[in-house]
Amino acid sequence: MSMNSVWLEAPVGVLALLFFVSATTKVTETAGIEGYMQAYGVPGILMWPAAAWEYIAGALLLVGLYLRQGSVLLAGWCVLTAVIFHTKFSDLDQLMNFFENMTTAGGFLILAKRGSWGASVDAHRLRLQPGITAARRPDRAPSMTEGEVR
Repeated sequence: MSMNSVWLEAPVGVLALLFFVSATTKVTETAGIEGYMQAYGVPGILMWPAAAWEYIAGALLLVGLYLRQGSVLLAGWCVLTAVIFHTKFSDLDQLMNFFENMTTAGGFLILAKRGSWGASVDAHRLRLQPGITAARRPDRAPSMTEGEVR
């Protein structure tokens, strides 16, 4: 496992936990979440597909399956929820939630660019495919040649 892998795996686990907690809150605090969504013009019934998406996304993140595609979708999800629910900038909590969502979206875009790490299901599937060279493996960072500056 490379050092780049270690730096990606821990934050991805935390992101997965974030989505598991968010989904669990939706299914255990149903009335409050529905009321919150309705206050922003979003039908409360959409809480159920949102919770399902967050459980699925958390599981996919945790095992590293469809990490690039899922990260793009999750970046969009974070931007969407920030724009819908966190634009009352006079409220410091809302402002902080907006910035947290946007920062998380940026992290997902980095994950989408980087791809999977060595222990992920995606990386394992790629290792099993014939014709995948070491340079294209997602668990390897691009190597620098001597004297190259990045």
